[in-house]
Amino acid sequence: MIKKSPLGRGLDSLIPKSNDTKSVMELDITDVVPNRNQPRTSFDDEKLLELANSIREKGIIQPLIVTYSDNGKYQIIAGERRWRAAGIAGLKKVPVIIKSVKNDKEKLELALIENIQREDLNPVEIAKAYKFLMESYDYTQEQLSQIVGKNRSTVANSLRLLNLHPKILDSLSQNLITEGHARSLIGVEESIALQVLQKIIDKNLSVREVEALVKKINNPKKQSNSDEKDIFLKTIEDELEEIFLTKVSIKPSKKGGKIELTYKNNDQLNKILTVLRGERC
Repeated sequence: MIKKSPLGRGLDSLIPKSNDTKSVMELDITDVVPNRNQPRTSFDDEKLLELANSIREKGIIQPLIVTYSDNGKYQIIAGERRWRAAGIAGLKKVPVIIKSVKNDKEKLELALIENIQREDLNPVEIAKAYKFLMESYDYTQEQLSQIVGKNRSTVANSLRLLNLHPKILDSLSQNLITEGHARSLIGVEESIALQVLQKIIDKNLSVREVEALVKKINNPKKQSNSDEKDIFLKTIEDELEEIFLTKVSIKPSKKGGKIELTYKNNDQLNKILTVLRGERC
């Protein structure tokens, strides 16, 4: 039986239960350093500037959580974003609560808990932090799920995201797609997944639409007639129809194929010719 870690209490393990304000002290901002294993790696510059402006007006309302480091410095466990914004705002000192931490393992655990509970990490950062803890400290998924207060299946699904192509992970980190979009692409052949990714971004597809698209790819029906198109040929047809403003049909064969453009009258034909000649963008 796995003994439940006290870290499962989340933020309660970070902040002293006492309301004694003496537990909060000020440190020179130059004496505070970030945690090299901080799970959060992405900091939005615009939001940092917004926070810096708020700090100039009202100061830092919530103290940073730090622990003793080398050379008389204090390493951040929670609050690196506030620390960065304070530097931008020109603060010389920052409020902190100093917590005694045993080792790097516990620092990372606490930092991960704090960021997850504040929803400060994107899905890729969470997955990478899970992987780092498991590889560095031999955690099982079950043990890790207890520490971060998540179901084991949630941890497992998060780790599966790391099997995706880096371009998909980058798009997820940049909020170009959602975690639901990304999960729909798990297990899809890489080149196809990248094509679907571009379609998600270009066409603003919903998660449900992507799931239907992937289902069709993974379970192709036998094409009994020419109306049943390969999904990517259909995508190309759609794009060409947007360009020529008429019906486009792609008919593949064993050796090449042909593209048919349909026109109803001479006026529509002239419009098609205008596009082909490059006279209209």
